[in-house]
Amino acid sequence: MVAKGPTGLAPEIDKFRKEFEQISADADALVAPLTDEQFGWQPAPDVWSVSLCLDHLNATARQYLPALDDGIAEAVRRGLYGRGASSYNWIGRLMVYIVQPTTRMRTKAPKAFRPEPGRSRRNVVAAFGAYQVQYVDRLHQANGLDLARARIVSPVARWIRMPLGSGFTMMLAHERRHLAQARRVLSADGFPR
Repeated sequence: MVAKGPTGLAPEIDKFRKEFEQISADADALVAPLTDEQFGWQPAPDVWSVSLCLDHLNATARQYLPALDDGIAEAVRRGLYGRGASSYNWIGRLMVYIVQPTTRMRTKAPKAFRPEPGRSRRNVVAAFGAYQVQYVDRLHQANGLDLARARIVSPVARWIRMPLGSGFTMMLAHERRHLAQARRVLSADGFPR
C-alpha cells in the first residue's frame, strides 16, 4: 500500500504536482506584465522569444503526453504498483540531466518540437496553461504506480525507454530550462521597454 498525503496522492506524485503548478504560476508571472511586442521580441533571428520558448514547451507537451498515456496504461495493464519514492535507472537520470536548466549541453530541437512562429499570445499562453493541467491529470492517473518500473518510450528516439518517474522529472526540468531561457530574453540588449 502506498502512503498518501492530504491530497490523496503519493508523496512523490504530489511533489511533481506542486512543481507543475509552480511552473504554471511562474509562467503566468513572467508573461503577465509583457506587451505583445515584448512577448514576441527576439534578441537575434536565431534566438527564441518568450513566445517561442513557451510554444516549444507546448510542442513538447503534444509529443510527450501521449507517451505518458501509453506508459501509464501499460503499467496499469501489467499491475506495476509501487510503495513510495522511486529510484530511477541511468538512462532516466541521463535524460533528466540533458534538459536541466544548468546543463551546458545544447541541442537543436527536433522538427516536431519546434515552436510555430506567429502564433498569437493568447493561443500560446492558453495552450501552455492547458498542458500544465494535463500533466497534473497524468500524475493523478499515475498515482500508486511504481514510477521506476513503469516505462515510457521517448518520442524523440523510440529506442529510449525510461522510467515513468523520469519522464515526469524530465518534463519539469525541461520546462524550468526554457522558462529560464525566456527570462534571459527580458534582460537581453535591445529588449523593448
